[in-house]
Amino acid sequence: MTKTTGMTISRRQILKAGSAATLAGAIRLAFPSGAFAATSGPEVTGVKLGFIALTDAAPLIIAKEKGLFEKHGLPDVEVLKQASWGATRDNLVLGGEANGIDGAHILTPMPYLISTGKVTQNKVPVPMSIIARLNLDSQGISVAKQYADTGVQLDASKLKEAFAAKKAAGDEIKVAMTFPGGTHDLWIRYWLAAGGIDPDKDVSTIVVPPPQMVANMKVGNMDAFCVGEPWNEQLVNQGIGFTACTTGELWKGHPEKALALRSDWIEKHPNATKALMMAVMEAQIWADSMDNKEELSTILGKRQWFNVPPKDVAGRLKGTINYGNGRKIENTGLEMKFWKDHASYPFKSHDAWFLTENVRWGKFAPDTDIKALVDKVNREDIWRAAAKDLGIAAADIPASTSRGPETFFDGKVFDPENPAAYLDSLTIKASA
Repeated sequence: MTKTTGMTISRRQILKAGSAATLAGAIRLAFPSGAFAATSGPEVTGVKLGFIALTDAAPLIIAKEKGLFEKHGLPDVEVLKQASWGATRDNLVLGGEANGIDGAHILTPMPYLISTGKVTQNKVPVPMSIIARLNLDSQGISVAKQYADTGVQLDASKLKEAFAAKKAAGDEIKVAMTFPGGTHDLWIRYWLAAGGIDPDKDVSTIVVPPPQMVANMKVGNMDAFCVGEPWNEQLVNQGIGFTACTTGELWKGHPEKALALRSDWIEKHPNATKALMMAVMEAQIWADSMDNKEELSTILGKRQWFNVPPKDVAGRLKGTINYGNGRKIENTGLEMKFWKDHASYPFKSHDAWFLTENVRWGKFAPDTDIKALVDKVNREDIWRAAAKDLGIAAADIPASTSRGPETFFDGKVFDPENPAAYLDSLTIKASA
């Protein structure tokens, strides 16, 4: 049962609510005097949250569509589409009071890059806090169809000869990601480097906003890209390229997007922050149910959200990977996870890996105190407080802030207690 202020609403009611009206009816029965009748409510009625048109923004979109923000005393939450991750950063720097945003669906490394001033104008730090993870897995690395004959999949080395030939002919190899130092940058760098391709020397990395990836591949602006869904699926559906691998094949159960807020907003609005977290958790539970995937795909496909055919969203959301080139695998277990396997909890050990990889590629200095920085930005304590108030089952609350050592597809192991050993094990890196 999900609990709030002494009242209860069942998980089944959350999962089966077919519309905002149905869910609102269930909420009124469970909370006749309002969700916060018995305790101090949110300090404000809303917050401005940014999102990019990516399937992993679903928890924010569902919380809005299903009336979950309203349920938790935040009827005026705005979920605002951002043009790019750069725009997300700029609007977070502005803040909601200055016509920007207070928080966002965001690439997990970005709150660290913003908090330290690595990616802000004049390098001015803007303290950010991660309060939840939004999903695990289900990003993709896709390649232009001209490379279909290489047979490239998980082993990127199959592209080495073709890339070398193109460079010898005087052409540039362009590999696109969505933000320097962001998750997609790190996934494609890991994949290339594991195949013996140096992402700093053998190719040129370029930045393209997620919704513009397919169009840019169509006109030949790139040779490969890494992005979240539904854009890899759309590329395949339009016959423009193929998916070499999903990121879950690089590291199954990997963390991806986060929910982050400006730290000053949290300090001013601790109750509203917890209420926001509770609404998002309920949305993650709903979105994770296979019974809701078709409806979720339809909602995300709407013009105000992604403006794409639901079929571009549905397949990989369910774990069916149509890679293109006649390769399609069902029931892969690589579907996007919003709740199960502790998908919502922001493990500090995972943030440590993202920072370590950004040390690898020169975004952070080698002497960066990774643990101290993670402890400053990662507010898993807020997640735990919200989980307690919501009545989340003990089995769904991790006992530790670390998931322990993680093993990647190429056999490399990241021990969060010893990032230096991981870095030493890597052959290709910016400092090499």
